[in-house]
Amino acid sequence: MKAGYFKLYFLLLILLLFFSSTAIGRSRPIASIPFKMSGTYIVVQTSINGGPLLDLIFDTGVRHTIITELYKEDSINIQLEKRQAIHGLGEGKSVYALVSSNNELSLGKQQLHDKNIYVIEEDIFGLSAQNGRKINGLLGNSIMENHVVEVNYTASRLRFYHSEGFTPPCNYISCPLLIENNKIYLTMTMLDEHGQSRTIKMLIDSGAQLNAWFKTSKGDHLPKRKVKARIGEGFSGEIRGHLARIPRICLEDYCFQNPIVAFPDSSTISEIYLNSDRDGTIGSELLARFNYFIDMDKKMLYIKPNGNYKADFNYNITGIEIIKSQYPFQQFEVVHLWDDSPAMKAGVQLNDVLLTINGSEINRLSLSEVRGLFRRPSRKPLTLLIRRNNQVLELKVDMRDQLAIIDD
Repeated sequence: MKAGYFKLYFLLLILLLFFSSTAIGRSRPIASIPFKMSGTYIVVQTSINGGPLLDLIFDTGVRHTIITELYKEDSINIQLEKRQAIHGLGEGKSVYALVSSNNELSLGKQQLHDKNIYVIEEDIFGLSAQNGRKINGLLGNSIMENHVVEVNYTASRLRFYHSEGFTPPCNYISCPLLIENNKIYLTMTMLDEHGQSRTIKMLIDSGAQLNAWFKTSKGDHLPKRKVKARIGEGFSGEIRGHLARIPRICLEDYCFQNPIVAFPDSSTISEIYLNSDRDGTIGSELLARFNYFIDMDKKMLYIKPNGNYKADFNYNITGIEIIKSQYPFQQFEVVHLWDDSPAMKAGVQLNDVLLTINGSEINRLSLSEVRGLFRRPSRKPLTLLIRRNNQVLELKVDMRDQLAIIDD
């Protein structure tokens, strides 16, 4: 009798181990690729057709890999086949790219075949200068075809899984996706300043360094408290508009109170976007608050809050946009000023070179550290020492938060 119980126990143990290992095996990554953060951008090293590694921003808002800038040490072995216009947000001239098909992308051990590469004729983004490090372009969402891709900010890893039989971890919640014209959308809810709750359709765009932006048309009423802003640079030029707080935005059970979001001017949004049923975009600053899996085959997103989830919402109070230029030598240069911003009112001008901030030499700081100071509200002004032509000037910038939450 004891021998019979032992055999039954042994058989059950074997079956349990078999099914457990099968389930685990299906959800084990087939590739794990480290990435680095630049602000809230994900930067992944990628090889094209076995060439040198390029630094690309993982951008779920574009379809194909786009090369924007190459350095002397960079090279790509591709066959360019045609010239094509690229359209997108912004107000300005069309952008053209040379297109190459049937290329192989290598992300660590992950090999991706039959991929299109676009090489922009003119670098309109200046991603390297904007990020203070080498950036060669954008890595589009086509890399997720036939795979589940995990974006894990905690571990700084992109992980690829087989789609078939994939099982998400039990502590992630599920969000249905919409896939339309190779773009990835999800449904969220928001509460506006009039207390109205509504369902919104939002593009998932890890290449947009903001929390979210919302489509506006002429006659739309924006929140009363807002600041003018330069929201970014699109394929069709500069995107201007306003920043403001909205009462609440929710992704399934996860809700953010009083987030800062953008409202682009309708003139900087093409008719394609104005006439679509899309309400806007969620960008990398909101996405970076979660670790997540994207399953384009099953049209599902699985999310879990990470250590960034409860971080404060802030913005560039100064209205100064700088780059870290390399020529003729390394320096922090003002390249954009927001209209009516504290910096503009303080007398800061385009092409000014920053020397010190609050008495500290700026060359000891990274680009992200300087931008962090611009986003830190204070009752005390920010003291800038700048060089303008052959003059050295001291300017004081008001750092009071114009979007601060005021209790009733």
